[in-house]
Order: sequence, then structure tokens, then C-alpha cells
Amino acid sequence: MIDFSAIAASQLPRLLREMPKAELHIHIEGSLEPELIFALAQRNRVALSYPSVEALKAAYAFTDLQSFLDVYYAGASVLLTPQDFEDMAWAYFQRAAADNVVHAELFFDPQTHTARGVPMASVFQGLTRARERARTELGLSSELILCFLRHLSEDDALATLQEALPFRQDFIGVGLDSSERGHPPEKFAIAFAQARALGLRCVAHAGEEGPAAYIRNALDVLKVERVDHGVRCLEDPDLVRTLVERAMALTVCPLSNVKLCVFKSLAQHNLPQLLAAGLKVTVNSDDPAYFGGYINQNFLELFEALPALGAQEAYTLARNSIEASFISLLQQGALIARLDKVFEEAASSVR
Repeated sequence: MIDFSAIAASQLPRLLREMPKAELHIHIEGSLEPELIFALAQRNRVALSYPSVEALKAAYAFTDLQSFLDVYYAGASVLLTPQDFEDMAWAYFQRAAADNVVHAELFFDPQTHTARGVPMASVFQGLTRARERARTELGLSSELILCFLRHLSEDDALATLQEALPFRQDFIGVGLDSSERGHPPEKFAIAFAQARALGLRCVAHAGEEGPAAYIRNALDVLKVERVDHGVRCLEDPDLVRTLVERAMALTVCPLSNVKLCVFKSLAQHNLPQLLAAGLKVTVNSDDPAYFGGYINQNFLELFEALPALGAQEAYTLARNSIEASFISLLQQGALIARLDKVFEEAASSVR
């Protein structure tokens, strides 16, 4: 048993940095830093609407999800070749490894690229090369989750799923992202049913800007195994009970929630209430290049803003991330043992 009471508050920042963790809500296109956007634009001779890195960063004053997506899709326009996708993902993996991420499940949006004439093969080739490099050079395991853009039609999603099938061995599941308002989960019932029939894992964004009912429909209609965001579940006590009973993980993204005005500040974030309700909460970075930080920055700023969070909550959040991942129980056990060791050493150092 870990004696969390023996861990001093002054140890928390180091623990948050050093504890092994999984990242389950990261849009790889959202890790595209402004400097790399401009480097790729120059390499591919793509004209950008922004004259400089500074001008692009100045556009990151988002008022809601859609205002972010407009800039996000403009940034993705520089991704054209397998090397572009590899460079983008490798840059993320290096940052993730520095934050002691031991496993990452990356969202990617093929429709964003195929609509511009980029071959599906280019997306998969680049991301797969970066994943293999992360495994061999950084010891960081990863999986890919193909996301459907919910502002497009279900027919488009179905066509994308079919187009991706030659690369079935390279992705583990499907997700649902982009504009939530006006695009309920049930719009994609057939696409998710087909994905499940193929043995793919299913997750979906729900309950970020959309209502708690979207979370319920993601569970009941799409049969998701994780809920991405899900912070509005507290609006429906029956839904909370269902999520707890199913040990359904929520992939919460604190800095993203503030940047997109879901909460006014981290001090007002409902993560402590989610934990207190018994929900399986995880912390993630979402689109870190746009929202002000990678996973450790999310942990550090969250714990600084919410003094009620301590060592036990840090351990719970990290353990939840491992248990909610799609790796094997054997792999999970090995990672939890590493996590336990970090906290046991912290507790014994005080004694």
C-alpha cells in the first residue's frame, strides 16, 4: 500500500512530471507547432494566411470550438507527404517521452487530408514510421485511432472507413471529433456499427460543448468504450451513475477546456467533482500546440489551480490513464508497477 499521506505537497510537481502516464486524447494534427507549420509550408511551397509565426500564434485567441477549428484546419494544410506526417508525429513523441508518457493513443483526421488530395497511404505511412521510431528509440508504445469529422456526412465517414481498410493493421479504433454542436453521436450510428463489426475499438467526443444527452447517446447508440471530454456529465445524475457502473473513462483535457471557454479558469474546472463522483477521469492535452501545453503542463497547472488535488489524486489520474488504454492487461500491469514504484519511493523518501 502506498502511504500517500507521507508525500509532501512540495513533492507534487516532481511527481507529476516523473510519474509514468498514458495519453488517450491527443489529436496529432493538434500537436503541429507554429514553427513546424512554417517549416513545412516552406518545404511544400504552401502559402499561409499568416505572415509569421507570431501572427499565427496571435490567432490563438479562441472564443469557442469552431474558432479553434478554423485555425486548426488552416495549419493542417501544410501536411502533404509521408515525411510531413512523420515529422509532425515524431516531434510529438519526443515531447511526450520527455513528459514520461509511456503509451499514447493518437487521434488523426484522414478526411482533413484526403479532401485536399493527400492519399490515405501518405497519412498512414508517415504516422506509422514515427510510431515505430518512438517504439525503438524512446520505448514509447502507441496506437492510432481514426476519427470521423462530425460536421461532414455519415456517408463521408463510411467512405473514409472503407478507404482505410487496406491499412487496418495500422489503426486500432475509430473516434468522432470536430464541431460537436448540432452533430449528435447518433448521426454516425451506421459508421460505428460497421467499425465494431470490423473489431475496431470505439470512442467519441461528447459532452464538451454538447449536452449530457450526447454522452448518453455515445454510450447507447455508438457503444463507445471511452468518452472523450465528457465534463458535462454532471448535469445528469443518472448518467453519472451509469458511467461509474461501467467504469467508463473520461479523457478530460483541462487546458483545452479553458482555452475553448468550457470553463472560465482552471480554478473553476469540475475535475475534482468528477473524481469525487467516482468517475474514471484521465488528464490529456487534446491539441497541445494550440492550447498552451503538453500533458505535464496540464497536470502542473491543474494541480496548482486546484490545491485540493494531492498525491492520491495524481496517482489515481495516472493509473486511470493506464487502465483505460487499449493495451493488454499484461502491459497495463507492468506500467502500473512502474507507477507504484515512483510513488512508493516518494513516500519512503520523506520517512
